[in-house]
Amino acid sequence: MSTTSDIGGRIRLGVIGAGRIAQVAHMPALAKAKNIELVAISDPSETLSSGVAAKYGIKPFTNTERLLAEDLDAVLIATPDRFHHPLGMLALKAGKHVLMEKPLAGTVAEAQELADLAAAAGLRLQTGAMKRHDPGLAFAKAHIDRIGPILSFISYYRVMSSLRPATEATLFPGVVVDQQVRRIESTFKAERARYLLATHGAHLFDGLTYFGGPATWVSARVGNVGDDYTWHGAAGLADSNGLVSFEISAAVHGNWAEGTDIYGAYGHIKTRSHFPFFKRASDVEVHIEDDGVSVVPHFGDTDAYKLQAEHFADAILTGQPENPAPAEGVAAVRWIEAVAESSTNGGREVQL
Repeated sequence: MSTTSDIGGRIRLGVIGAGRIAQVAHMPALAKAKNIELVAISDPSETLSSGVAAKYGIKPFTNTERLLAEDLDAVLIATPDRFHHPLGMLALKAGKHVLMEKPLAGTVAEAQELADLAAAAGLRLQTGAMKRHDPGLAFAKAHIDRIGPILSFISYYRVMSSLRPATEATLFPGVVVDQQVRRIESTFKAERARYLLATHGAHLFDGLTYFGGPATWVSARVGNVGDDYTWHGAAGLADSNGLVSFEISAAVHGNWAEGTDIYGAYGHIKTRSHFPFFKRASDVEVHIEDDGVSVVPHFGDTDAYKLQAEHFADAILTGQPENPAPAEGVAAVRWIEAVAESSTNGGREVQL
């Protein structure tokens, strides 16, 4: 394992997983990140590994152990969720810092094992909750203490239906496709409710922790019409006597809708986020009652995937904490499990 003094101003990074999220989000971001040298990529599909590697002029591997044997400081793991724990354990045991696509793992026990191993080895383990690195949401977080103890925290995440494929086709770069891999992965997405809650809930639940801190309990219900699912729930905040209300809907037959309204003892913070591949900062308004004004910031560098990667590299280079910290990555998985348990048991209250 390289130490901070060995690394200098850049880290040497490999990518594990060459699927769609790696190609459309992570690889372009890593290629322009200021403190990262992109070295290699691995994927069991030779079509994917060699095709993506050729685009970026890096080494291709079809074997993860061979990639980990390279002179690397860290890896980004951008594989389907079921591989997060075994690949994360493999990378950490090989002495590599890990940036893990969300969620951190498939279960709380697996996520905690990763966090424990990283701590024992003195390695960085950051979950890919890239929305924390959206400058608008980061601005909101920087002002959250100014509104005082939270009374009401409303959060929603509504994924568009038929508008999404056309929007992605407009925004995405050309991708390398292995049709056999796509067929295999579609069978794992057949458990639609579980897949949707983990995939989209990971973002919303991390946001609840990011802004509201820990929660003590949650109660949720699930509804569906055909292939469309919605989860609505409430939770209690540990740091105040306030309440959370949340909704996750996948999909809605309208445009993307994502946002929060947080009301504290001294003010209000409103965020409205855009479809992530527009790479726009969230619209944010911070209102402090005694000031009698609202602050609305504007930003230039707004690629959350790039900013996430740069923060991860800086955590390795300078020793600053990961964002999110490993414990917060575990907390998001705990939320997913608790909401799944509550919503399949008539909304029964589950302790967090």
